[in-house]
Amino acid sequence: MTAKIKLGFVPTRRSVFSAPDALKYRDLTAARLTELGIDFVDIKDINPEGLLFSDEDVKKIADKFRKEKVDGIILAHCNFGTEYVCARLAKDLDLPVLLWGPLDERPLPDGTRLRDTQCGLFATGKVLRRFRVKFTYLTNCRLSDPVFERGIRDFMAVCNVVRTFKHIRILQMGPRPFDFWTTMCNEGELLEKFNIQLSPIPLPELIREVKRIRDSNGAKEELEILHDKTVIKISEPKVETVAALARAMKNLIEKYGCNAGAIQCWTALQGELGIMPCAANAILNDMGIPVVCETDIHGAITALLAEAAVMNESRSFFADWTVRHPDNPNGELLQHCGPWPISIAKDKPELTCPIAFDDDGSLSAEAKPGNELTLTRFDGDNGEYSLLLGNAKSVDGPKILGTYMWVEVENIKRLEEKIVSGPYIHHCVGVYKNVVPILYEACKYIGIKADLYDPIEEQVKAYLRGE
Repeated sequence: MTAKIKLGFVPTRRSVFSAPDALKYRDLTAARLTELGIDFVDIKDINPEGLLFSDEDVKKIADKFRKEKVDGIILAHCNFGTEYVCARLAKDLDLPVLLWGPLDERPLPDGTRLRDTQCGLFATGKVLRRFRVKFTYLTNCRLSDPVFERGIRDFMAVCNVVRTFKHIRILQMGPRPFDFWTTMCNEGELLEKFNIQLSPIPLPELIREVKRIRDSNGAKEELEILHDKTVIKISEPKVETVAALARAMKNLIEKYGCNAGAIQCWTALQGELGIMPCAANAILNDMGIPVVCETDIHGAITALLAEAAVMNESRSFFADWTVRHPDNPNGELLQHCGPWPISIAKDKPELTCPIAFDDDGSLSAEAKPGNELTLTRFDGDNGEYSLLLGNAKSVDGPKILGTYMWVEVENIKRLEEKIVSGPYIHHCVGVYKNVVPILYEACKYIGIKADLYDPIEEQVKAYLRGE
């Protein structure tokens, strides 16, 4: 389901420029937002003009926006605008800010200029910096320009990433596997720096819930998914256990108020249940509840951010960077034992035994092709955090067990060095859309470094400024 984002619409003017023209563009902008289907909260009830220019209205607007639970604000400069009240409001709300104004018209025959909007944008940008308010700039353009709609929708996606990041709670099912020192995380630091909360539970709690559901035949929906959407290559009792595990994880994620999960997928689980959790993870991933392997907390955070960047309209996949392509010099294998969403499989996946393990319960399928993939990874160590991100496209390659996709990047040696040098590991998350600019811009608000693995920063900035 597409994420719902609500914006606070703050048209502003300055008294020395044309108030009638400011009112005109206030109404034209509101009409355009309505035409585009944007959910926004207006300030027409704050003063007779519905424009911000007086300091006495700042608190009223802030109170209204908090009550309406807006996710970001648009500072629409309908003439020059009043920079200090815009900055005070933005500072008070602490939300993503879109700074924009409509392109100025030709001066009147007598030389009069009615709005000087561009000049006002320069002023507000400086004062926002003085207030240490992060903001996104949408280029000075006409309401009818395609870049206006693109900029608004991109900003909404940024707001969705920021909102998601501020409300992350992950169900940690068991500690990391002993051998996976790479997936260790600093729980206290994640809480202190970002308010990212973990809800750790021991594996016996999960296993008890699985057995309860399995014994009561309580996973009918999940069992139906497996029978309808996969080719069953394992025994029926194990299929029932996979289904019960999916339902158990969903129940516990809901019980602890979480929006993602990370599971210790081996080896204790196999001794108790006799299955791998990969296909169960796949079921939840298809429901829009990211569940990642090997208790990779940073991986779960990444999956939430990636899906937020695509407005939760499509599913992400959690993958290993594994081996180079045998023929393509810039090719790489993205693969995992079988937790990828069924919906991204090229053909009907098999429910089978994974590579490198003896227990049943994983999916095996090649992912459908994609030419605009985004690959990303949230990670950190030594107190510093960043988001690795860049693009790739799928390419043909040899058949592999598990869920997999061969991809091509611009320069595999550069990417390889970036991952080895860190702070990243062999895990990443992919989505079928180029959302690099969205994630790049969101990093500004969430306080981490955007780390591009290709030298495309100027291209990303050009896109964001409307080129």
